[in-house]
Amino acid sequence: MLWVVFLNPASHSPIATIQFIPFYETHSMTYPVLINGEWRVSTGTTTFQAVNPATTEAIAGDYPVSPWSEVEAAINAAAAASKATRGWPGERFAKFLEAYAAKIEQRADALIQTANQETALPVEPRLKVAELPRTVSQLRQAAAAAREGSWALPTIDSKANIRSVLGPIGPVVVFGPNNFPFAFNGASGGDFAAAVAAGNPVIAKGHSSHPGTTRLFAEAAREAARETDMPPGFVQLIYRTSHQDGCKLVSHPSIGAIGYTGARHTGLVLKEAADKVGKPIYLELSSINPVIILPGALTERLDALAADFSSSCLMGNGQFCTNPGIVVLLKNSAAEQFISVVAQKFEAAAVGTFLGEGVQKNFIAGIQALQKAGATVVTGGQPGGGKGFSHRNTLLRVDAKTFINNSADLQTEAFGNSSLMIVAQDEAELLAVLDHFEGNLTGCIYSDTQGSDDGLYDRVAPALRTKVGRLLNDKAPTGVAVSPAMNHGGPFPATGHPGFTAVGIPAGIRRFGMLQCYDAVRLHRLPPVLQNSNSTGAWRLVDGKWTQGDVVT
Repeated sequence: MLWVVFLNPASHSPIATIQFIPFYETHSMTYPVLINGEWRVSTGTTTFQAVNPATTEAIAGDYPVSPWSEVEAAINAAAAASKATRGWPGERFAKFLEAYAAKIEQRADALIQTANQETALPVEPRLKVAELPRTVSQLRQAAAAAREGSWALPTIDSKANIRSVLGPIGPVVVFGPNNFPFAFNGASGGDFAAAVAAGNPVIAKGHSSHPGTTRLFAEAAREAARETDMPPGFVQLIYRTSHQDGCKLVSHPSIGAIGYTGARHTGLVLKEAADKVGKPIYLELSSINPVIILPGALTERLDALAADFSSSCLMGNGQFCTNPGIVVLLKNSAAEQFISVVAQKFEAAAVGTFLGEGVQKNFIAGIQALQKAGATVVTGGQPGGGKGFSHRNTLLRVDAKTFINNSADLQTEAFGNSSLMIVAQDEAELLAVLDHFEGNLTGCIYSDTQGSDDGLYDRVAPALRTKVGRLLNDKAPTGVAVSPAMNHGGPFPATGHPGFTAVGIPAGIRRFGMLQCYDAVRLHRLPPVLQNSNSTGAWRLVDGKWTQGDVVT
């Protein structure tokens, strides 16, 4: 935007100030894309609009579907930026990330207002109190890791004079999801922060549910990049591409790696394209996050468990990747009472708004698929009940035998405010259910605090452990702490690879590094982190021992 100040001709003091907003910000004109450091009018002929989920009305302003020529221009600019930053110390990337975090905080009100309009997520506590602070914290944690350098696992064999370290892999494409407009945004989220901390330029692929929010992030990133002397193509933004061009993007020779969070089908299409040319692609896809409640826990604290579970399941209208979508119970009167109490809480709870029409349609299709596979509706099951795109809080149930015989269809993800109760006749059936689970991000076991469930727990936990990335005890799975020990990953189809996490530093950064080995390279030619003097204080594996000291020869 532009500010024009009118001065008094006699005194030259200001008498009026007028704010001029670019035409594209006030009319239904196509917003520009960010390519090679400049906002450019798109050459695409197809556009789309964001939609307010609470009103189901389109939001003013069109966004372009970029043609291949535009996508290729972004790739070329990112490749040039990658060449320009080769050999840069982590300090350079840390300064950018910190400057960017400050720019985001300066734009907090606009970001929150825009995200609320585009997603219907509440301003407080979700956007203002939780997600925006988490986003800037992630960026600053990534900056600290980039500056210190231990994330890169510098390893030195002084006798053989062989040294290795993780270095930048090259331009990274980040596809952000619809449900976290800040913390997982392609232009600001965890994948973005990790890719930059590893020293890579980023091409952000905005999500169609919140393009305006992503544009505001890109504006802040561009300013931070200029202030910290980053190459013009270091951060770029395109809003949407054709499916064919998306596959060409992830398989382009100049792309180093890809981070993707979203629908399973789309992710697997991109994975196939990337795999054909050997490009690492890190996917977060779908997860139903099973919860196993053991009998003693129900006897001890049934009402508290029902409240805990219902709150977790319906939080954010169920639109969390760690939403508990399946509960496994052993058949008895307490289990039946638990299902009844949860149904009452579902009926009493307010019905939230989905992130968009597509989420609502997929949710309805998921509920119908579960019913077709043998599940019955305990409560809910009908569209509506809330503002805009909505569906009544839905609880379903099925017996364990039916689940075992039709486990694939009964693990259809209904992404939203629903859950499926599985009732097993005995311990053998319960364990058989666990054996039929697909991979998930999380799995939780509730047990008696006095120890009556310990024997059963010891048989259940090993069966569940291999099916989930994060195992919880007596704790709802919905929250994901940004901790170095966190694993936000899991076996397929939760992610595309069980050995990596999308949350947690330094582990999340390593996805976007390539192992670089130096054999008999003269000491003064080595990267600083591999030289004998440890100037950054990074932890290094020197001759089999972790140390922050210098190499003594």
